[in-house]
Amino acid sequence: MEVAAAADFRADTAVEDLGDGRFGTYIKEAWSGPPGPNGGYVAALILRAIRAAVDNAERHPRSLTVHYLRPPHDGEVEIAVEIERSRRSAGTCSARMLQDGKTTCLALCVLAGDFDGAADWTTPAPSAPDPAGIAPTDTSFLPPRIFDQLEMRMVFGGIPFTGTEGEAGGWVRTKLPAPLEPELIAMYADCWWPAPFPRLGGPVLAPTLDLTIHFRGEPPAGGREHVLCRFTSSTSTRGFFEEDGVLWAADGTLLAQSRQLALIRTWKP
Repeated sequence: MEVAAAADFRADTAVEDLGDGRFGTYIKEAWSGPPGPNGGYVAALILRAIRAAVDNAERHPRSLTVHYLRPPHDGEVEIAVEIERSRRSAGTCSARMLQDGKTTCLALCVLAGDFDGAADWTTPAPSAPDPAGIAPTDTSFLPPRIFDQLEMRMVFGGIPFTGTEGEAGGWVRTKLPAPLEPELIAMYADCWWPAPFPRLGGPVLAPTLDLTIHFRGEPPAGGREHVLCRFTSSTSTRGFFEEDGVLWAADGTLLAQSRQLALIRTWKP
């Protein structure tokens, strides 16, 4: 399979202010994953529009939930953002992505500054080899185009459809440098092949129905940082499975936790 040229994540998630809380953007084929654009990439586009609407550097995304009603196709979309409530310390926004006159996604996002907490604890990063000591994983045989844009170094689980462990993940970063901002973290929360894939014996489709991301620690300021991702799934029943993700910076900082519900369907090329 021919590998596409590396794409610029920040440019490919840029939004244009159309006024009245509306933002225009384009879904790029480079970030696709059958049966449509990657869910994390779509979440990043929506989050970019939400942050532009709020326009307050002191308010950081804390929780983003996206419901995927139908897969948008490559091309122009509009994102309509509504500031549902804005208080001195926090705010809540809703957003909907529209294409061809139809709503494709609905989202809710909470943004806030830091608070003085009564207690602090965190999930430590698991033991993992340094990314420099792991060869990049060959993903050229897998159909999602998004894998062409990522340098992935597998640590957890196995290759899809080999009947091995039911988890997935490892070190990841974009092939072209990109700042480790909330939009990139949102994409990473859905960037890997689904956790059930290694345990299966053949290809399936796994479209995301909903994705929630909780943004936690302060990310490092570098432009091409490795992120350690670990994705697990405990249950697949009645055609649905859940996936839990945890993301850490290379220095061990917990960046985000995620959970999604997805379908698991027979692959029909």
